[in-house]
Amino acid sequence: MNVTIKPVKALEGEVEAPPSKSYTHRILVAALLSNGKTVMEKPLVSDDTLATLEAIKAFGAHVEQEDDTWEIKGCPNLKAPKRPVDCRESGTTLRFMIPVAALARGKTTFVMGPSLSNRPIEPLLQALNLLGVKTQHNPSSVVVYGDGIKGGRTTLPGAISSQFASGLLFACPRAKMDTQITLTKPIESKSYIEMTEEVLWKHSVKVKISEDFSCIKVPSRQNYTPFGHRVPGDFSSAAYLLSAAAITSSKIRVYNLDYTSKQGDKAILEILKQSGVDVHVGENFIEAQGAINNPIKIDASDIPDLVPACTAMACYATGMSEIRNARRLRYKESDRLTALCAEFRKMGANITVKGDSLTIRGSRRLRGTVIDSHNDHRIAMACAIAALGAEGNSVIMNAECVGKSYPKFFRDLSLLGANIIDGELDW
Repeated sequence: MNVTIKPVKALEGEVEAPPSKSYTHRILVAALLSNGKTVMEKPLVSDDTLATLEAIKAFGAHVEQEDDTWEIKGCPNLKAPKRPVDCRESGTTLRFMIPVAALARGKTTFVMGPSLSNRPIEPLLQALNLLGVKTQHNPSSVVVYGDGIKGGRTTLPGAISSQFASGLLFACPRAKMDTQITLTKPIESKSYIEMTEEVLWKHSVKVKISEDFSCIKVPSRQNYTPFGHRVPGDFSSAAYLLSAAAITSSKIRVYNLDYTSKQGDKAILEILKQSGVDVHVGENFIEAQGAINNPIKIDASDIPDLVPACTAMACYATGMSEIRNARRLRYKESDRLTALCAEFRKMGANITVKGDSLTIRGSRRLRGTVIDSHNDHRIAMACAIAALGAEGNSVIMNAECVGKSYPKFFRDLSLLGANIIDGELDW
């Protein structure tokens, strides 16, 4: 699916942020391990979360879906699925479910899509090996030989993916002995580990995380209990709407956003303020108004998913913007540093990538062009919002990839006044 985006003078109106992808994944896994029925209101329905939903069903969870509520009856005594579990392109599904599979007696095979096959997984398998779990890594699959987790001490790199730690946090409470996980520095995306801890706590599971996140202690033989959840709105996705308002000097309001949430990507609000945009935090909504004036300077180590939106905004800021410590973007659905540089240069941006940093000299009017999404949802969304302020039409190739995290992205942009054409369908 190719989407054409026409320039717009201004956006206006209000929309609701999609439910959090990160929380939806975490609640599904906790629900699987709980003895009883977990109710989840307003889950995110996307390509990635559906992969996790199918995965927990494969391990024995019973799910009833009605309107915007999922009721999940857990299966604490896991059995290995008879058929391979398809993780599609969801790194979260793979990294959360591999440790969980170690609790299921028998052999579990996980298969992956082409992009996911190229993303790191070996550090998690090595960590599990130290805990007594045998695995096998093939080019497009991972096999877990489940017979429980012994527990003990293990180590993970802190700068590749916080999902490795979260996966162990879900499974190790069911280990035979206490587990101690050491995270080597630098440790990035700490807020995602905090989100996992929050969900665990709600399901009566306790872990102890050191103040600097370098050591996590997990008591063994714990039992998960059901919980009733309402999934909060997703700041990672809402960042693209709020950034679109800044690029077009507009005023918009995004509902279903709770500033007290553990989500680290709520940092987009401070980034907007520092760039000169007026941000108002209300009860269950965020309002953004005004244009970008000041350059954007951020450390991306804890907020990698905000980099594409911030790069789009930086193209319209006055002066030199710098995004540092973005090394993890090279291991996403695409090499995002390379992809962002390539696509924004096509639009006329003065952008360079050096090592793990992006430098953007802004205030140059971008031009419409044909954009390769690299089959990456965040590249597609970043280029789409940049196109709103460009000169001439832009075409986003393979735009359906936004379904990975924000299936209604183009619909919501159109509700705010964007002129978007999907093939022959005019929004």
